Amino acid sequence: MIPLTVRRSLPFAVTYGTASMLDALGDPTRRLVFERLAGRALPVGEIADGLPVSRPAVSQHLRVLKDAGLVLDEARGTRRIYRANPAALEALRTYLDRFWDRALAAFAAAAEREARRQARKEEERS
Repeated sequence: MIPLTVRRSLPFAVTYGTASMLDALGDPTRRLVFERLAGRALPVGEIADGLPVSRPAVSQHLRVLKDAGLVLDEARGTRRIYRANPAALEALRTYLDRFWDRALAAFAAAAEREARRQARKEEERS
């Protein structure tokens, strides 16, 4: 695979809409398909093994995941091999980290307030 560039020294930045990624992962079967690609690239047949849907249904789920930017595919002989798209996963993680950062900041503020309250309570006892 040849990397895309705008100039020789400037890589082409692909952006992914987190809304479409979250929508694509909203289906439980599609999440199972996606999770199978977390560890390694696989052909459709291996992805479909053990899933409660047909191989054509898995192909349809892969199409939705690909359209959302979550998976990449490449031809190897007569088969297509699918893998998770690291750039899309990073975009999704960045999106979710915003919420996590806010939650951690709120927790830290609450813990500090509680510590100050406890300290005042101890001072009043002394």
